[in-house]
Amino acid sequence: MQTNKIKALITGGSSGIGKATAKLLIDNNAKVAITGRDLEKLTKTAEEIGAVPLHFDISKYNTIDECVKMAVEKLDGINLLINNAGIGVFPTLEDVTVEDFEKVFSVNVFGLTMLTQAVVKHFKTKGSGDIVNIASTASLKGFARGSVYSASKFALRSLSECWRAELRKENIRVMQVNPSEVTTAFNAADRTERPEDEKKLRSIEIAHSILGMLTMDNRGFIPELTVWATNPF
Repeated sequence: MQTNKIKALITGGSSGIGKATAKLLIDNNAKVAITGRDLEKLTKTAEEIGAVPLHFDISKYNTIDECVKMAVEKLDGINLLINNAGIGVFPTLEDVTVEDFEKVFSVNVFGLTMLTQAVVKHFKTKGSGDIVNIASTASLKGFARGSVYSASKFALRSLSECWRAELRKENIRVMQVNPSEVTTAFNAADRTERPEDEKKLRSIEIAHSILGMLTMDNRGFIPELTVWATNPF
């Protein structure tokens, strides 16, 4: 897809991978709407990078249709959805609770699915569209204390595969990106971005990976891409 034709909705766009991807797309003449739960942070980021802010909590399922409607109106259509919003908790097996699963899955799986469903309805009226699911290397391999988070990302990988099988005939490309550790605000109590570490990935590496996937001619697509730090040791 030509970047100047992209009209993107990016969840969790106030910081980290979502912000970096939104900025890179906008720098390449795309139109972008970003969502976030923190109105002040969202507004500041949108002004900084030139995005359309949509104050939105993906776990509030009854607001999803309105969010998509607003994005379509503000951008005059959507042809790209980047499912980037995600949360995690990391209890040991002996401490895990049903509430932990409900909290994480409400964002990483349930809300994400319902949002994608609403956007796909719009894609089908246009005859094409792109979905990029931001998962994790935790969708490929579990780890200690990862029962809840990794399970949610394994679920997302399954969703990506199922949607890909359903939607290819609709000219809708479903892609997944699996970053390894990235220095973002993820799981930080104060939601402050972590400082860069020369041995870890930055958000911009993931943004460039997404851009590369999107700019492939629509006759083909990269189903899944995993991005590792070269030497994290």
